[in-house]
Parts: sequence; C-alpha cells; structure tokens
Amino acid sequence: MTDQDRPDPTTGGPQSGTPAADEPMPGEPTTDGAPRLGDSIAAAARRSGLGQLTEADTSTGAALLGALGGIRGLCETILPGLVFLVLFTFTQNVPLSIVASVAVAAVFTVVRIVGKTPVTQAMAGLIGVGISAILALITGRGEDNFLLGIWTNAAYAAAILISMLVRWPVIGLAAGYLMGDGVAWRKDKRKFRVMQALTFLWFLLFAARLVVQVPLYLAHTDAATSALALTKLLMGVPLYAPLLLVTWFVVKGQFPQKPAEGARRTTSAG
Repeated sequence: MTDQDRPDPTTGGPQSGTPAADEPMPGEPTTDGAPRLGDSIAAAARRSGLGQLTEADTSTGAALLGALGGIRGLCETILPGLVFLVLFTFTQNVPLSIVASVAVAAVFTVVRIVGKTPVTQAMAGLIGVGISAILALITGRGEDNFLLGIWTNAAYAAAILISMLVRWPVIGLAAGYLMGDGVAWRKDKRKFRVMQALTFLWFLLFAARLVVQVPLYLAHTDAATSALALTKLLMGVPLYAPLLLVTWFVVKGQFPQKPAEGARRTTSAG
C-alpha cells in the first residue's frame, strides 16, 4: 500500500487522491447496470441477525429471538450437537452419534418442507452437519465432526481481522448500510472507532472459540471430543446472542435515524 492509498488515521479516508472515474465508491451506481456494491452489502446485512433486529417491530426480547431463528431455529441449531454430545459421551460410538445427529437435522428439514415454511436455515444446518459427519465417518474419529466448524471460525476471524486492518470494519459496513448512513461513518472519528471496537469484539468471539476448541481437537481422546462437543454448544448461541444484542444497542446509539427506505426496498426486491 502506498502513502497515497493509506487510510488517514483521523478520518478513515484516503490521505489524498480520488478514486478513478470508472471505479465507483461503495454505494455508488456502476456504469454497466450491475447491482451497486452498497445495495449488495445492505441486502446481505439485512439477512443477518443484526439486520433482523433492525427491522423488528416487536420488543427487544422477541426481536432477538426472531433474529436467532425463533424457538424452532434454536432447536435446529442446538439439538443435533446436543444429540451427538449425549450419545458420544455415554457410548463413545462415533457412527451411532454422528448418524443420530444427522437424523435430527434431517427431521427438522423435512418438517419445514412438509409445513411449507422457509427451509434455508434448516438446509444450511443439514448441509453443515452432513459434511462434518462425512469427515468423521471417513476418519473414524469423533473430533473430526467439528473440523468444519473450526475452519469456519478461523475463516470468519481472519476476514474480520483483515477488515479491521484495512480500516473497513465489517460491522461498520453492515451498520452503515442498515441505518442509511452508507460509508459516511468513516469520516466521523468517534463512529469509526466505535465500529472498529465492535468489529474487534466479534473477532474475539471467533478467536476465543479457536483458542478453546483447537487444543481439544488436537488431543485426539474421547474425553476431549466430548469436551469439544460441549464447548461448541456453550460458545455458540450463549455467546452469539448477547454479543448480537450489544452490537444492536451500540449501533442504535451511533445511528439514531431509521434505516433508509431505499435500502429497505432493495432488500425486499432481493
């Protein structure tokens, strides 16, 4: 990165120079009619838990429950892992524990299909459980049932850290487009620092999972595998939900205005 491109530490913007004429800034329309980057970011952000909290018209508790997928969504997230934990702890039987876990995820997906309700979350969970199960069945090691999750946490941690280092914190991008501020928050030193801090908290979440789970995975013992299953449950929703709520309250304080109607229409169209 040259000095011309290096972000200004006081504003978060470039020190000098302007983008090329054919290189739109985030949120600016493209010349070939393709969707704007800002619209894409807003749409992705609104599909996230933070976006669902933003648009909720119910109380905070009900909104948070909705952002987590409701009671059914929580069951779809927690029960497959819980079934694996219980069965493996008492039997140390890898195939039985894994097949039962996949079966639970499959039942949830079938119920949604039969009930003609949205299946995205259940399908995503089933695919994740299925891939993890295949890895564990191939190797015959129960700890490999958690390998995909470990790599996923590592990828999220790396992406979040990179966004902070290049001074485009991902929580700031999501919050800015959700609240109709675009990338203007980067010119406000206080908002920029708050968005960096929030993004760092999310980095700590994924990093903490790695710090705890990787040594357990590398231990290659039945006891460690049971502990790995337990820590995955405890460091999942119980950590994610409070951090999501804290993020939402801080975002509301930094962006008191309502989300832009244009961004709302973009999400509905998507």
